[in-house]
Order: sequence, then C-alpha cells, then structure tokens
Amino acid sequence: MTGTINRRSFIKMMGWGGVGTALGGCDVPTTVTLEEGKEDVVSYLMPEEYVIPGVGVWYASTCTQCAAACGTQGRVREGRVLKMEGNPNSSVNSGKLCVMGQAGLQGHYNPDRIKEPMIRKNGSLSLVGWDQALATINDKLNAADGARVAWFTGTISGHQKVLLNALLESNGSSKHYVHEVVGNKVLQAVSRDMLGDAMPKYRFDKAKMILSFGADFLGSWMSSPVHFAGEYAKFRTNKPRGLLVAIEPKMTLTGGNADLWIPARPGTEAAIALAIANELINAHNKDAAILPESVRNLIGQHSAESVAKQTAVAADRIKRLAQLLNERSPSLVLAGAPVEGQTNGYAATAAIMLLNHLLGNIGQTIESPGAFAFAQLEATTGGTADLIAFTQNAKDKNLDVAFFYGTNPVYSAPDALKFGDALKNIGMKVAISQFMDETTAQADVILPAASYLEDWGTHVAAYHSEQPAISMQQPLMEKLYETTRGFGDVLLALLQNKNKDKYGQYADYYAYLRHAFSAMPASYKENPASEEHSWNAVLQKGVIKVQTTDESLSTSIAEIDTPTIPASDSAYPLTLVPSVRLGLWDGRHANLPWLQEAPDQIAKVVWDSWAEIHPSTAKKLGIEQGSIIKVSSKHGEVTLKAVLLKGLHPDVVAIPMGQGHTEYGRFAKGLGVNPLKILAPEQEQKTGELAMYATNVKITDTGKKDTVVKIGSTDTQMGRKLVGTVPVEQVRRTEGA
Repeated sequence: MTGTINRRSFIKMMGWGGVGTALGGCDVPTTVTLEEGKEDVVSYLMPEEYVIPGVGVWYASTCTQCAAACGTQGRVREGRVLKMEGNPNSSVNSGKLCVMGQAGLQGHYNPDRIKEPMIRKNGSLSLVGWDQALATINDKLNAADGARVAWFTGTISGHQKVLLNALLESNGSSKHYVHEVVGNKVLQAVSRDMLGDAMPKYRFDKAKMILSFGADFLGSWMSSPVHFAGEYAKFRTNKPRGLLVAIEPKMTLTGGNADLWIPARPGTEAAIALAIANELINAHNKDAAILPESVRNLIGQHSAESVAKQTAVAADRIKRLAQLLNERSPSLVLAGAPVEGQTNGYAATAAIMLLNHLLGNIGQTIESPGAFAFAQLEATTGGTADLIAFTQNAKDKNLDVAFFYGTNPVYSAPDALKFGDALKNIGMKVAISQFMDETTAQADVILPAASYLEDWGTHVAAYHSEQPAISMQQPLMEKLYETTRGFGDVLLALLQNKNKDKYGQYADYYAYLRHAFSAMPASYKENPASEEHSWNAVLQKGVIKVQTTDESLSTSIAEIDTPTIPASDSAYPLTLVPSVRLGLWDGRHANLPWLQEAPDQIAKVVWDSWAEIHPSTAKKLGIEQGSIIKVSSKHGEVTLKAVLLKGLHPDVVAIPMGQGHTEYGRFAKGLGVNPLKILAPEQEQKTGELAMYATNVKITDTGKKDTVVKIGSTDTQMGRKLVGTVPVEQVRRTEGA
C-alpha cells in the first residue's frame, strides 16, 4: 500500500468491511470525502470454482528466486496469493522453503514493478503498447544479421530454454550468454574432467565426515541451500554423528555450523589439500599408484611442515585432518567459491577433488546422477566467463541486438570491465524485466515481465537430487497488471514472427505447454486415456518425476598444475572477499524489505553495507566497531562501516554482496555499496571465469564513526558461561553412541 491511513480515514472506512478498507488504504487520498470516494461494492455471491470465501486454497508451483527450482505451494484466498511454503512433492526441497522463497510475495506485490512496455525515443523512455513494442523489435530483428543477435540470461531450463534455443536457431545465432554471480562453473569443469560428470550427486547421508574448502552448502553452494540443508540434517543424524570441518577465509553459514572451523587466506587451500594428501599416502598408506607420477611428485613437495610455514595452519592440525579422514570413511571433500575464485582456481579445485580419489569416495559418497530423460529441458547454468565474453563482443561491435532477461550485468560487472561503455555499441538493447534495475534502465525497449507467481513455465534443477523431476510453474492468481506478460509468451511472440507456420498454432504459452505435455510418453501421465485428468494431476502435484538411467562415474586424474600461494602486496595487503548472503544473494533481492531487514547469518547486521575485519587487524589500523573506512583496490574504492568479527582470516576483509544499487526501486536504490565494482578483472586461467577472490585491497580510516545496526548487542558471554559447551567425546561416553 502506498497511501497513509490517519485516524479520520480509519473511522470513515469502518463501515466498508474488508474490501472497503483495502481500497481506502491503497487508492483513496485522505483529502477525499466519503461521498466523493464511494464505490459500488458487490457481494461475493458467486466465487470461482473451488473457492470458499475466507478459506485459503493451496496451489503448487515453482520458486524462481534463485536457480535451485524448489517446488512451492501458495495459499490463495479470494483470488490473492498470501503465503508461500515448500512443496512436499518436490525432491529438491521436500516441503521446505528458504527466506528468499518466502519473500517472493514482496516481489509480486512490489509497488515498483514495471507495468507497461516502453521505448526509448530521443534519449527518454515513453510508454507504448505491446503491439508497437514487439513491432519495433521484429523490425530490427528482420533487418539485422541474425548472427549478430545475442541473448543474455540467468540460468535457464525447461520449455523456456527450448523456445529460446528455437528462437536463436531461427535467427541463425549461437550467441546465448548465461550469467550468474553465484555459481560453480570451475567445480563443474573439474568434475567433468575428473569424474566424467559436471554435476555428480553428493551423498551427505553416506558420509561420516565432510571437509569443506569454502563450500557453503547451507548458504549458496550449488545454488540449492534448501536441498543441502536437508542433506546436512541426514548427515548429522548418522550414527556416529557426522563430523564437519570447514576451511575458508570468512565464516559462512556452513562454517558457523562446523565442529572445527579453520580460517585460511584465499589461495592457500590447494596447498593444505596437497599436504593432507601427503599425510594420507605416507602416514595412512593410501594407494598413490592411482596417481600420475607428476601428481605424486607434486604431493611429495607439500609436507605438513612446509605448508604450515606458507599458510599458518599448524602442521599438527593438517595431520589430524588426514587422520580423521582416514578413520571416518567414507567421507566427502568439497570445494567452493573461495577456491574456484582464484586465478588458478581449476588447479586448486582439482587438488581438493584429488582427496576424494585417494579416500575412495568416488562411487560411495560421490555418485553419478544418471542420464536425464529429457536432456533438452536440463538447466543451462551461468557463471562469469560469459559476462567477460559478452563485454568483449560488445566492445568489438559484433552485436546489433541484445536481449536481457533474469540477470543484471550492469550492476554485477566490475567497473574495470567497462560493461556500461560496451553497451553503447549495441544497436538495440531489449530488457524483459519486472523491475527498473541498472540494466533495464539502459535498454532501448523494455518489456514488463509477469511475476513468477502469475506465470506459466517448467523448470529442471541444475543439481539433480535422489528423484529428478520437471517442476511445474503455474499462476497462483490472475495478473496484477494485465499489461505484463510471461517470459514464455514473449519468446513465443518473437518466434511467431520468425516461424509462423510452426508456432502460429499456439494462442499463448499455456497452449504450447499443453501441447508439449500431450506429446510426453504415456508413462508420465496419471491417466493416459484422459489428457485433462493427467494435466490436472500434474498441476496438483507440481512435479513430473523423471526416471534416469543407472550410470557410473568415470574417474580420471589428469595433470595438476602446481598451486601458488598469492604473493603479498605491501601497498594492498588484504584480500577482498565479496561474500554471499542467503537473502540478498547477488543483489537480485535488494528491493525486498523483508530480506533487507533479515540479519546477516553471521554478523547479524541489517539494512546496510559493512566491511568485516578481524579484531587483530582492526587494532593494528586503529579501527573500531562502526568506524567509517575506505576499502580500496587498484580499480576503485568503497566507503562503509567496519564490523569487527573473529570469524575471518586476519588478512581478509569481507564485504557482503547485494547492496549499492543505483536503480532497482525505492527499497534498494542508494543503499550501501557494491563490492563487485572494485574487483580486479582477473580471470581463472583455464575456465575464463572471473577470479572473484583474487583482488588485493587496503583500508583507510576516515576518522568518522557511525552506529552499526544489528540483532544483539554483543558477541561474547563476558566470561559468564551462559551457554555451556560439552565435547562430543564426553557426550558419547555419558549418553551412548
């Protein structure tokens, strides 16, 4: 609601009932008299089928707040969706839903949604109708060289992906760039090379110990936090209870739940992994014959003692980790963003994956997901290499038309890439968007997108769980704004311009989906004799479970480059960690107040940007809690508050991502800073991904200070032992194993 209800207005509305109150609060100015503002109120005598006034009805759909493709159920009452929960039929999230999924309602009802198409004329945007907007796009497409037409999207799957591929083919283009700031493209490359599958299945329930090198599976790892939270629960309830160790530069949600948390400077993780491998071979007789000679030699160069001098992780601790991994078999060793985000991230990730080979975890806790029956629907995941490739193509003036959907590269691109300047070389930029974000604001044509709660679609999770499925997305209510359209409808309209004979038969995207469903094998239909019955059954369940073929991983250990410890820079002595919050994510949810006021899982700060600094580092620099500081790299600087936190390495400064928007509506614009902007444009050597954890920075105190708004006033018990801790060994002795 955008109006303000004062006492007089409230008294006026008392006789109107629920409908009148809603209208008065949202639409009627307080200066309007009751007589001037009167409206006809019709009794709810003929509700829609299955609707009982005052009683909510739950409908199944799919969450698109991140790339996980969790199944959802929305409670709808009187034609409005009021609450979101997880769909118990979905094997991705098993009825649970994270804070981002719960906040999806605020995106749907957000007052800053784009409601009508717009075209840029003489430098300014003007409202137009859909026919004019599509005609402008089609005229440009028909005149352009199809090979110079590009699509820039986030992770995409299902029938939206099928239609997009068909549209690219009809234009004669292969330029589809897929961009995600939060991704695992380096790990996928290593898994493909060393396991034969880019997305193997990780069996937490079979593991007795997990060693995580920055893999925040409870927060952002593999972009499926709800699924892995469920897997973590299985791991912790194993007998004996699963042991979790986390090695990372900044404490994540996973690290905060670990039995042992070890701070490590970014870029040192590979050396620690190789030292553990050395101990496994020499002290615990693991078979080194499976390794190439060059890899054995590399491991031999990394003793616990030599690595301890390089990394400041004690040799005894490295040896103890090797002992625990040997005793607790099968185990699971995972690599995450801090490892992947180095210039030699592939080599470092491969060194960590090597431990799974030595420990015999392949085939036990790391399995093949099997072949998905509908490969054309599988997810195409994004990373940052496509951001760099697209930028270069635009700089080289190789693009005439570019479409943007589901991603905001103007916001996420480091300033050093000069992405905004590159966009000026593109003849027409089309944004299909729900909000006026930074990328949409630079578009020449803007198409208002329907929210995912009022749209049709199908989705396939990038990470397959025990039972892979096609997740159905259906509208939970009528559109709030009739002038918005779903992504599938936009794709279909553009396809009909190129190939009317094939796609002209579909009145809308819903008709296309019904046709696609009717073409599915009969084994996927509840009642093959009745298409209508089978379709309704799928919508009620929300998922179509897909069978996979049993396959085995093919292990291969290739050459591993020698990992190098990042050299220290006296001018820029600290390493920047742009951390991910389960909430704002990569900045896509900064316009949702619920998520702005949700405290950071570790620092407990809300509604702001801050720099996390270890107390020992802060003491050296004369910085206190709330000091206003400048964090500078060779490519820019940001000014923000300091938060002293013990949960990070002393050589690290961590800045959460998500804030610092220059557009994106009233709740996001002008709030905080964007750490992505000051990143160095370094790339991972093998995959071309942006090395997001390889930027050196320095801190300068401005001499000013401000209040840090956070949940809870202290992080210490002041020596009072309010919360007691008991060693696991003691629990086992007193309560039994």
